[in-house]
Amino acid sequence: MNRIPLRVVSAVIATVGVLVANVAAGEFALRDGDRVVFLGDSITAARTYTKIIENYTLLRFPRQRFRFFNAGLGGDTATGALKRLERDVFSCNPTVLTVCFGLNDIGWGLHADDEHKVRYIDSLERIIRICQERKVRVFVCSGPVTAEDPDNSETGFLQTMCDEAFMMAHRNGAATIDVQRPMRDVQRRIVAVNKTISDKSKHVKLHLADGVHLNDLGHLAMAFAFLKGLDAPGEVSHAVIDAQSAVATMSTGCRISDIRVVDDGCSFKRLDDGLPFNSGLFYALNFLYVPMHREFNGYTICVSGLPTGTYTIVADGRSSKQATARQLAAGVDIASTTTDAWQPGGPWDVQATILKSLTDARHELDSARFLSRLYLPGHALVDELDRDVASAEDQIVELQRMAARPRTYQFEIRRKDDPPADALKATR
Repeated sequence: MNRIPLRVVSAVIATVGVLVANVAAGEFALRDGDRVVFLGDSITAARTYTKIIENYTLLRFPRQRFRFFNAGLGGDTATGALKRLERDVFSCNPTVLTVCFGLNDIGWGLHADDEHKVRYIDSLERIIRICQERKVRVFVCSGPVTAEDPDNSETGFLQTMCDEAFMMAHRNGAATIDVQRPMRDVQRRIVAVNKTISDKSKHVKLHLADGVHLNDLGHLAMAFAFLKGLDAPGEVSHAVIDAQSAVATMSTGCRISDIRVVDDGCSFKRLDDGLPFNSGLFYALNFLYVPMHREFNGYTICVSGLPTGTYTIVADGRSSKQATARQLAAGVDIASTTTDAWQPGGPWDVQATILKSLTDARHELDSARFLSRLYLPGHALVDELDRDVASAEDQIVELQRMAARPRTYQFEIRRKDDPPADALKATR
């Protein structure tokens, strides 16, 4: 991994925090109580883009109950998936199924012909019909992009095959998610950046060396495409506060209370309906290429009436951003900002990081159960794992919900040259 100077990291994370316009979306496609199964090949089996979608959903809709299951299998095709629906999908009692195949169906391009295309589309149609008989809502998804030139792949066999599958899905009453085109937009941003970097070993990529499997940035791009297809909401919450009159003039997705003028700043309490998506230290660097922060993660604050100067935004004792009075009056996004690149920012950032660890743990358990069913069918161990893992997972799910639950944060907007509150107490 190439080391990035800390000053560059800090500057990039600060840049991500500027106020941005959010894209309006329809109603989120997932509903309270949904049990979502991700069905796919090795890219799904990597459990990376799926966990991003899970964490986003749990953070954004903490009062709703969701369960997520992974039914990805390396090397699988839409035809192969038909044979394991009962074991790997319906055993989870799903209400929603996402189906993501394509690359293996055409042999990574070696069998890109009408015969394999027909087999792929026919298999998807059978999956849709079987699921509809079980009252399961189906989302047919295109496979992710490969590492080929994004402009050439726009009219390539994989995209056109998936587009034909979309038409079939619509005729059969199923929903669709176009994974490739949003990922291709990300590719174009990366191509533009790479043109400015002469050392090819430092080029940004979405893929591993084979040009098919995704790295972490690629999985984020894929999750981003899924969220677009699911009509994920664009704004977490937004608050507008007049520091002079100590009044909240607007709040969406949150409740502001106990506003007080404090020396040259102000303080207030904020309780959000949901929290922004974060995923650990330096993760916000990925948002330079995948615009999660702009389209799905707006967590903003606007404070007017402050004297000229630079201020630090502190929540529950954690510094999340420094901004001038003019910037605060215009509004700043604090979803993924931090004043120390080696530390998470606000408490919402910490909560998201904790949630990530819990989600990882839950998927390790689920992976053990999945592997036992796959390779030890009929063995006593399978039933034992099903019973005990299910109980352990239920406990972790409750811990996930606890970690993602919004808390009332105590905000303080402090002038940068003011001593911290604990230092003031020590001198009194």
